[in-house]
Amino acid sequence: MGCCTGRCTLILLCTVQLIAALERQVFDFLGYQWAPILANFLQIIVIILGLFGTLQYRPRYVVAYAIWAAVWVTWNVFLICFYMEVGDLCKDNDLLTFHVSQHQSWWSEHGPGCVRKESPVTGMPGLESHSYVSVVGCAIEYQYIEVLHSATQILLALFGFVYACYVTSVFTEEEDSFDFIGGFDPFPLYHVNEKSNHLLYKQSYLPS
Repeated sequence: MGCCTGRCTLILLCTVQLIAALERQVFDFLGYQWAPILANFLQIIVIILGLFGTLQYRPRYVVAYAIWAAVWVTWNVFLICFYMEVGDLCKDNDLLTFHVSQHQSWWSEHGPGCVRKESPVTGMPGLESHSYVSVVGCAIEYQYIEVLHSATQILLALFGFVYACYVTSVFTEEEDSFDFIGGFDPFPLYHVNEKSNHLLYKQSYLPS
């Protein structure tokens, strides 16, 4: 099956998704965002399975990739709502760290143009070793960077879902046609040989 069927396009999409997931995983690790880290880990595993299924003509793996793509879209829509504070959601909540810490996105302090300033705490006993941290001069607020990441993931996942469904249908049609001509049936050849041997056996005992 050539590239015209969409197989090569799906391989390319999986490769781009894998790179994007690894890039996002690195920055989520730096920001101690445990929920996104877990989600990214699952995303990387499923992408590898989908890539393997596409390369090795395994429709079940491609179907699993397509199902996960829908889940991945839902997760990234939630992240967009979280960072844009839709409804009762608040981007300053420690929900993404499983309430283990109060770390925020790595981009909140290291975004484009951001300058991190620390000022020591004075006048409060026991807090002399602590300092206030302020970030100024950011060209883009960190929540918009996170939203851009999620929007990119959604776009890639939607394309991946469409091509995965198409490739799965092509794989299934090829399997059905191959099975129809006896490609997966080991018995037709046996039946033909058995019939031929039976005819030869009968001919050998015909009266001359």
